[in-house]
Amino acid sequence: MSALDKIMTPVKTEMKGFETTFRESMKSRVALLDKIMHYIVKRKGKQMRPMFVFLSAKMAGGVTDSTYTAASLIELLHTATLVHDDVVDVSYERRGFFSINALWKNKIAVLAGDYLLSRGLLVALDNDEFAILKIVANAVKEMSEGELLQMEKTRNLNFDESIYYEIIQQKTASLIASCCAAGVSSTGGTDEMIENARLFGNDVGIAFQLKDDLFDFGEGTKIGKPTGIDIKEKKMTLPMIFALNNAPKSDRKRMINIIKNKGDDSKKVNEVIEYVLQSGGIEHTKSKMMEYTESAKSRLNQFPDGEAKESLIALVDYTINREK
Repeated sequence: MSALDKIMTPVKTEMKGFETTFRESMKSRVALLDKIMHYIVKRKGKQMRPMFVFLSAKMAGGVTDSTYTAASLIELLHTATLVHDDVVDVSYERRGFFSINALWKNKIAVLAGDYLLSRGLLVALDNDEFAILKIVANAVKEMSEGELLQMEKTRNLNFDESIYYEIIQQKTASLIASCCAAGVSSTGGTDEMIENARLFGNDVGIAFQLKDDLFDFGEGTKIGKPTGIDIKEKKMTLPMIFALNNAPKSDRKRMINIIKNKGDDSKKVNEVIEYVLQSGGIEHTKSKMMEYTESAKSRLNQFPDGEAKESLIALVDYTINREK
């Protein structure tokens, strides 16, 4: 049994039922659209987000019909953002398979994303789940704002850590936060419980992104080799921000010039990687990741002990110990 399968144990039955619900929610009478939806369902990922929804609900009181609606809404909107992201990023691969835009071109991919978005909204509205819709819609708004803020700030490559955290809180953490908040809301949890769950998810999401940042420098991967992909794509990660903010002016200028203008030169990219590795940026990022990990776990103190709570704690550990 894999680590994720073990974590999923308390909600294994619910996750199985969710697969059927989710598949049904994506069906369309338009043959082309139905074919695309079928392609998406067949290539689904680890389904971490529905897992957060069901475990949060079970921890807070128990899974209800509203929980299934919340999980479907989140997964539909999340999938819509992935389809649109691949168009924006001109990416032709997703989880080792061709992306929707690679197979059906941009116009159809955008419309398929729009369809998923509308299906998500209807799943919530058809079931009068206005509170859950508000939680999730706010997350999608934050994700869009985070992407645009990142585009704005990475042009000059000189933003500080506070802006970095603002970006990843919106881009990555807000959706996981909405999973946990929606899960607890679906059980009729109090405002305080919902907010605690949201803050838990927010901390987990930030820790998740910090782990991703470390991967680019070979930390925690199976092969242990830096990839430099984020550097080539001019994405500012915490190790790099720390290195640049603590570098002498001449070094900083040289590094920024490489990132801005020489991302295709592997030798130059390796120079940046080596500089970051020597700067203490990796240790700083690991330290921050552990801070958010411990903060996340402490958010669960108000909830009763049980299998679901233990699984959520294990899911936090999985987030920072994964190898990809």
